[in-house]
Amino acid sequence: MAKVTLQNNAFETVGELPAVGTQAPDFELVKADLSELTLNQLKGQRVVLNIFPSVDTGTCAASVRQFNQKAASLDNTKVVCVSADLPFALGRFCAAEGIENVVAGSTFRADFGTDYGVTFATGPLAGLLSRSVVVIDTDGSVLYTQQVAETVDEPDYDAALAAL
Repeated sequence: MAKVTLQNNAFETVGELPAVGTQAPDFELVKADLSELTLNQLKGQRVVLNIFPSVDTGTCAASVRQFNQKAASLDNTKVVCVSADLPFALGRFCAAEGIENVVAGSTFRADFGTDYGVTFATGPLAGLLSRSVVVIDTDGSVLYTQQVAETVDEPDYDAALAAL
């Protein structure tokens, strides 16, 4: 279990992020149009997983906006924004914000949080996902991970993109 904080109160997740150099676990997410998105569908592309608790919070929304902006210039790279929000909420947010360079994926029908070790096990956000970034290479291997220590902080965008 990893330990993270929320406003300096410590909480645990159900596991640990995949280790750099290992194969990323496959996943099944639900896109805003209710179609399925899997890691296998992205094979041959580099993938940045922007994982967060809910798009309805300021920091989470900011991370989607930042990755959307930065993803526009990336070759052969797909940024997937992952949360337990319903696909409808993710779709509504992206449409309202003009978000077009990332794909939003909901975990509401999936074990993503357990497979990636990011589901909060304790605390007021139990059941939601811990703010994290996982960068995956074209062959499915993990290039970079960050589990943000303080949940209200943004991820290190530059470090994640430098791993590409």
